[in-house]
Amino acid sequence: MDKNLYTRNEKLAQKVIKGLESRNMTGYYAANKEEALQKALELIPEGSTVTMGGAMSALEIGLVDALKNGNYDFLDRNQMEPREALLKGYDADVFLTSANAMTEDGIMVNIDGNANRVSYIANGPKKIVAIVGMNKVCDDIDGAMKRARNIAAPTNAQRFEINTPCKKTGSCANCKSPDTICCQFLITRYSRHAGRIHVILVNDDLGF
Repeated sequence: MDKNLYTRNEKLAQKVIKGLESRNMTGYYAANKEEALQKALELIPEGSTVTMGGAMSALEIGLVDALKNGNYDFLDRNQMEPREALLKGYDADVFLTSANAMTEDGIMVNIDGNANRVSYIANGPKKIVAIVGMNKVCDDIDGAMKRARNIAAPTNAQRFEINTPCKKTGSCANCKSPDTICCQFLITRYSRHAGRIHVILVNDDLGF
């Protein structure tokens, strides 16, 4: 990675971390995927029950494999009946996620289709561990919403066998398609519970 970009990301991450702290959340900076994996495992005690949504960032840093192969009770939703996975997930010790976008002052933006991810973040598992690439940091809430709707959502739609305008055009049409994955929007601007939400900012392009 270009040295100037590395320095820029590190400085920007410190600004985001201060913003998170002001919102009763905890932020960390990882210089690479390996550091991100190490920090995530520090935050997840062995023996923990862990669930996750479709967090590509957690997969990309090797966290999912580490949990599956380690001393953890990993709830693999692909191996469970959907309703069972949903209900067990609410009582998990840790929820792994990312963010569709994040502002420089520490606000997280997430869009969801079935609401399991946004509902877990809002009020579910005891601890939230979010893996967020620096590519997702935006100037402000307007920029974060635009990123979530015009980059994250269309890219995710293109992964699945669904029929939405954004899958075809690559940009949001503010649709009401039966297949829309933009059913719920969650803006996390503050955590009432100290020590619950942890955000690992990674000096890499992760997820969508």
